[in-house]
Amino acid sequence: MNGNVIVGQSGGPTSVINSSLVGVFQGAKRAGCGKIYGMRNGLEGLLQERYVELNDCIKNDLDIEILKRTPSSFLGTCRYKLPHYEKDSAVYEKLFAILKKLDIKHFFYIGGNDSMDTIKKLAEYANKINSDITFMGVPKTIDNDLDKTDHTPGYGSAAKYVASAMKEIILDTDTYTTDSITIVEIMGRNAGWLTASSALARTEDCTGPDLIYLPETPFSYDKFVSDILEVKKHKSSAIIALSEGIRNADGQYICETQKDDMKLDVFGHKMLGETALFLSDMVGKDTGMKSRGIVFSTLQRCASHIVSRRDITEAYDAGATAVAAALAGETGKMVIFKRISNEPYKVFTETHDIGDIANVEKTVPKEWITQNGTYVSQEFIDYARPLIIGELTPFMVDGLPRHLTID
Repeated sequence: MNGNVIVGQSGGPTSVINSSLVGVFQGAKRAGCGKIYGMRNGLEGLLQERYVELNDCIKNDLDIEILKRTPSSFLGTCRYKLPHYEKDSAVYEKLFAILKKLDIKHFFYIGGNDSMDTIKKLAEYANKINSDITFMGVPKTIDNDLDKTDHTPGYGSAAKYVASAMKEIILDTDTYTTDSITIVEIMGRNAGWLTASSALARTEDCTGPDLIYLPETPFSYDKFVSDILEVKKHKSSAIIALSEGIRNADGQYICETQKDDMKLDVFGHKMLGETALFLSDMVGKDTGMKSRGIVFSTLQRCASHIVSRRDITEAYDAGATAVAAALAGETGKMVIFKRISNEPYKVFTETHDIGDIANVEKTVPKEWITQNGTYVSQEFIDYARPLIIGELTPFMVDGLPRHLTID
């Protein structure tokens, strides 16, 4: 027996996060681990002693296959900011008492940057008290902004959705001859990886978006209007993709300029949104043209009906790799992907010290941002295209996809 295991999911869900959960679950079962627990609503739920035995929830091979195709976080998620143990040791004492009660030997957390900070803190505290529990991070984020890894599970499927939806929007818009401006808002606070993926829509049957604006480049409204008018010299419709987190030269979020007060989440992040709607109103008034704002919102992270097969496979691999590393004695690490080549596409997994990853944001390289900050390079296309390859059809029942949920 390799001891009991516990796994949790944290932060914003993705369409493939449950495939990583399956990777942990099956990896632990095959390795002969004892009980495999799932935290309900991440660390926050565990501190309330809310957990399940996954064998009671995932009962057969069909459940496994349905769960891989189920979007959102099967176990529930949270946005819980774990304090440093030097500031609040009581929460650590409570948490480790719960882990001891469950006889946990291996702890896995599937999440993004804030979740990796949690793993870092827990591993450091375990080392301080000489605990033998291993703590491993399994990467997940549609933002693709985790450092030290080539890419993150969840990004490929979200990029596939964004590029596909952009193609459909462009076809719909181009059917009219009237002048129009369409501004599409895509998730991305400080990193524009997902918005950049809209360029994948530029294919032999589609022109792709005309302009792309990322948070990595300061945004000027006057230049924005000028860029649109330049596009309008050559075609009736202008299609723009932009990140929710675009900011002006002073570092102020554009959506912040229209609000007196912006709410913060528990990590102190400003809650962004409606940038496209705000700019659409302004551009419509200033140009006199029909202008529409479209916000993908949560659709881009939960569209499992158009999941990337490669993404869902790699998400599974990330979970299984984390288990193998933990059983080999590794702790305070995150699974990362290393790319060998784009064509043919080849990657391998390994682990990296969480201290180099937590609280570090990986942004789109400046050299991949082109056309005076309004598009992305062929290097980006070559990087992103392999991540959206392949499909995995949902199990359909009465015309709709079937998902696995906890009662």
